[in-house]
Amino acid sequence: MGTNLLDRIEDMLLMGPGPSCVPPEVYQALSKPTLGHLDPYFLQIMDELKSLLQQVMKTGNKMTIPLSETGSAGMEACFVNLVEPEDRVLILVNGVFGMRMQDVASRLGAQVDVVEFPWGTPVIPEEVDKRLRLKNYQILAVVHAETSTGVRNPVAEIGDLLKGSDCLYLVDAVTSLGVIEVNTDDRKIDALYSGTQKCLSCPPGLAPLPCSEKAVDKLNRRRKKVPNWYLDLSMIANYWGKNRVYHHTAPVNMLYALYQSLILITEEGLDKVILRHQQNHLKLVDGLEEMGLEMLVEAPFRLTMLNTVKCPADIDELSVRRYLRSEHKIEIGGGLGPLAGKMWRIGLMGHTARPENVDRFLAALRGTL
Repeated sequence: MGTNLLDRIEDMLLMGPGPSCVPPEVYQALSKPTLGHLDPYFLQIMDELKSLLQQVMKTGNKMTIPLSETGSAGMEACFVNLVEPEDRVLILVNGVFGMRMQDVASRLGAQVDVVEFPWGTPVIPEEVDKRLRLKNYQILAVVHAETSTGVRNPVAEIGDLLKGSDCLYLVDAVTSLGVIEVNTDDRKIDALYSGTQKCLSCPPGLAPLPCSEKAVDKLNRRRKKVPNWYLDLSMIANYWGKNRVYHHTAPVNMLYALYQSLILITEEGLDKVILRHQQNHLKLVDGLEEMGLEMLVEAPFRLTMLNTVKCPADIDELSVRRYLRSEHKIEIGGGLGPLAGKMWRIGLMGHTARPENVDRFLAALRGTL
């Protein structure tokens, strides 16, 4: 029998757009004995996990669940549950993941309108307000932290535009959750989805998702069944609710891991987590600028956990990434869409956001360039 390929996996410093480095405590949680998904003790863990999610997402929504899939399935779940054919949906696009929202909504037969903004710049609420005055929409969707560009969008200001409206507010928080305060309830967000592999520093495989009573009401008033059985929140909620009705076999050990990662965040304190990311972001930017490199996004709109830096015209950005991986065991990301080949995406997410990692990366990049 040949060599087990798992024995040859190298220890990488994950500084790309995700996944992030996983703390040892989370790896230990993954290795705990597997229980049945209806085991009484596992049900206790589920209850505590739900409470921790509500705490980190700042929501009291009863339908707060970690879907047994990645963040992309969280996006799909929000749309398939809340959109019916001919619904009017407004998508705000300034990067790849806004475009994905547009694609998913269009596949469901919705009437999709888009307000586009240049990549590398934030959504402008005044432009959104103009569009909202032209038509009544059932859903307004935006990406909080656009991972493809490193831009932070003004979720609170956009949400203010919907006050008094029946329009549902849908937010992609895949990259923001755990570092930017999401404030689901205060910002009147009706549906939000995230992923475990970014700032929660848990392996990929779950999609935390809360829905407001307003969103649940829309789900319950659907004219037809949700077109995706596996992602039907009305069925999944029965498993996470008091009745524990079987829907699918939950990924037990992944839920252990998310539970542990949320404990680490709450023990450190969300305010301290946010400050740690801010400090390491500034340290990274200072080091990059000392090398003569230029950031893509203007300072007020930059993400602290996903830093985008322009690649000099005379340098092959892919070769740099390959060299960092092979010689320094550091992973960073490249650009997407129109930014492909023109920039690097450097992640400081969750457990990765530590000064020793910033120092290691800057030294490696300096030597490579």
